[in-house]
Amino acid sequence: MSSADSESNTSASQPAAAAENTQELYSKTRKLHVRSVTGRFATWRWILVWVTQLLFYGLPWVQWDGRQAVLFHLVERKFYIFGWVFWPQDVIYLSLILIISAYSLFFFTAIAGRLWCGYACPQTVYTEIFMWLEEKIEGDHNKRRKLDAAPWDGRKSRFVARSISSGGWWRCGRALLLWPISRR
Repeated sequence: MSSADSESNTSASQPAAAAENTQELYSKTRKLHVRSVTGRFATWRWILVWVTQLLFYGLPWVQWDGRQAVLFHLVERKFYIFGWVFWPQDVIYLSLILIISAYSLFFFTAIAGRLWCGYACPQTVYTEIFMWLEEKIEGDHNKRRKLDAAPWDGRKSRFVARSISSGGWWRCGRALLLWPISRR
């Protein structure tokens, strides 16, 4: 056998070996069914979920000197932040507050980033709320896995409709809670 024949044999076997080791870039992803977790850290996460939600939805209702404690009044071009009133010419103070906030965000993320991301980040907070809601509607992770594997029938359609409507109720409830604030 000549060297040219052995080279052609080798090059013919390389594409076959490469085809066996390839992986599709756009393959179907498997759905995750998260189970609920209990314990000390999960309890702290729920405490911080409640604290952040009370701050987010309750702060506009807090009165300070006869008006909202935090109010960005765009029509009058005034920013009310507790006892301070910022006018457009006070942009240097607002810039200073934003710079200090940015540096503190970077500093605290470097020092205790896991605490922020695991307990107080808005994505974590809302994920925790919606996972709780999903568990209340569709059941624990085993029931959700069985429901996803089941064929479409009336029972599965009811669960899907209930899941969709619960998201709608969440948005409507949030809008109704904030509606009196926008009417002021």
